Amino acid sequence: MIDTGLAGRTVLVTGGSGNIGGAIGRAFAAQGARVAVHYLDQDPPAPEGTAWAHVTPGREAAQRWADELGNGAFAVGADLSDPEALPWLVGEVVGRAGAIHVLVNNAAHCETPDTVETLTHASLERHYRVNAVTPAVLTSEVVARRRGGEPLCVVNVSTDAARAFPGQTGYGTSKAALEALTRSMALDLAPGGVRVNAVAPGPVQTGWMDADLVERVARVVPMGRVGTPDDIADAVVFLASDQARWVTGQVVQVAGGHAL
Repeated sequence: MIDTGLAGRTVLVTGGSGNIGGAIGRAFAAQGARVAVHYLDQDPPAPEGTAWAHVTPGREAAQRWADELGNGAFAVGADLSDPEALPWLVGEVVGRAGAIHVLVNNAAHCETPDTVETLTHASLERHYRVNAVTPAVLTSEVVARRRGGEPLCVVNVSTDAARAFPGQTGYGTSKAALEALTRSMALDLAPGGVRVNAVAPGPVQTGWMDADLVERVARVVPMGRVGTPDDIADAVVFLASDQARWVTGQVVQVAGGHAL
């Protein structure tokens, strides 16, 4: 891209110090943007018989990553499962940076087991709260603090598991809800010049696949390999850039043809 128009803008990336979130922040920083690296300081204990699918990097990792990004990047912690933390998070970033020009709803909740046979009211509530409710409320909070005609766009990070995936009932359906919210919010916010889009990653190597699994997964991806965090980050930056200025309400599969 010749000029993304992102230099000098502030980008809030939730879950911004992890694998995909970290790559997203790096890609924005490379365009001259200032990145607010959101983090969860510590995972709560998982309920008995349940395991969290991802480990939270925490405060120190987020601060180190912000320092590495440069361009005035800073780390900001908040528990996205806490409704009171959402307006605080947006207010904190606006207070430090003056505005939020791009919101990337990347943070997600994923736990195992997650099948129809094992789901509970609590497990569904945990998935939907972080994966669907929080992005919608954060978007509303950011829009409410927008001043005048400041540029603003939102990029939600979904998953191709939203198209139906075995063993990911709560995770996949909550991300499907996020995709529906993407279209709904895009329609509501378009008259005010705010764009809302989403990317839906396929199987991305973030450390959860061993060499044997990488080989097996690559065989079912039409383009013949698993994804990398940079594959997702580049698509997010494009959707946030001025070159996507007439693109809204779209869910872009970034999956090498997987789950078409």
